[in-house]
Amino acid sequence: MAAHIGMMDGAYFVGRSEILAWINSTLHLNLSKVEEACTGAVHCQLMDAAHPGLVPMHKVNFDAKNEYEMIQNYKVLQDVFTKLKITKHIEVSKLVKGRPLDNLEFMQWLKRYCDSVDGGNFHSYNPLERREGCKGAKEVNKRSAPSQNATKNASTASKHVSHNSRRNEVPHVSSTNQSGKISRPSSSGGSSTYSETERTAHEQQITELKLSVDSLEKERDFYFSKLRDIEILCQCPEIENLPVVDAVKRILYAMDDDASLVDTEAMVSEQHQQVETLSCISEEAEERLRVDTQKRKNIVNVDVDLAASNTLSPRQRISDASDVHCSGSLVTY
Repeated sequence: MAAHIGMMDGAYFVGRSEILAWINSTLHLNLSKVEEACTGAVHCQLMDAAHPGLVPMHKVNFDAKNEYEMIQNYKVLQDVFTKLKITKHIEVSKLVKGRPLDNLEFMQWLKRYCDSVDGGNFHSYNPLERREGCKGAKEVNKRSAPSQNATKNASTASKHVSHNSRRNEVPHVSSTNQSGKISRPSSSGGSSTYSETERTAHEQQITELKLSVDSLEKERDFYFSKLRDIEILCQCPEIENLPVVDAVKRILYAMDDDASLVDTEAMVSEQHQQVETLSCISEEAEERLRVDTQKRKNIVNVDVDLAASNTLSPRQRISDASDVHCSGSLVTY
């Protein structure tokens, strides 16, 4: 089932805008970011929409601001997973931090699961009514009411316009039919609105655009998987606390025009300077060690010569002295 889908499954390539549109339309909310659902309340109500009545909505807190309040929502969600025998692991410690990638990944999995239940058909579900007993639901419903009214007005207006356009099309069609059907090509070789050459060129452009879109999607999926691998690597306990890993995490989680990128560059440059300083110190230490080693070798050689001279026998000393005497007599001669 959806609990066992892999990281390269198509569910993990659903975009943020599609996820947000699905959440807002299903639960009548007005979220602008996926990470706004980090409290866990949205996840609980999505499971309630998939399995009506199974989630104790009176225990869900839509006004959770502190981590301990969010954890209570995730406990409710975990109880529901246990009842449904869902083995998906909920990384609560990461989700409550509001990290975009972690929340997006979990929401992508949740959408895949909800789509697998009755095809994701939740038209009979009333999210406003189910939220009435939740803490903080009144504020949530107030914020979502304007967006829902705007959506209804837009749909009503579009229906009204389409109805008028259809009604106005009738005399227009009849008038064109009565005028001798000018827009239709004649059998005697008259030209149509678009020539065959233009139609062929347009079809070729459409084909090229489709190929370009497919190539861009493959490239996007490729780099997304690479970024995900980097994120998993940065979460290893052995290297998680290193300054370089911290800088990489800041880059991964930074939003557009985020000032933390400047701090990250400063951190990396400062660390680079520290590495250069440490390398200079290491070179100086190695040079001192080499000089000290050479001095020790010289001292050891002198000690060995003295010890060897002290261990000579009397006969060897007389022989050495005679050699020196002979060499001396030759010099004086």
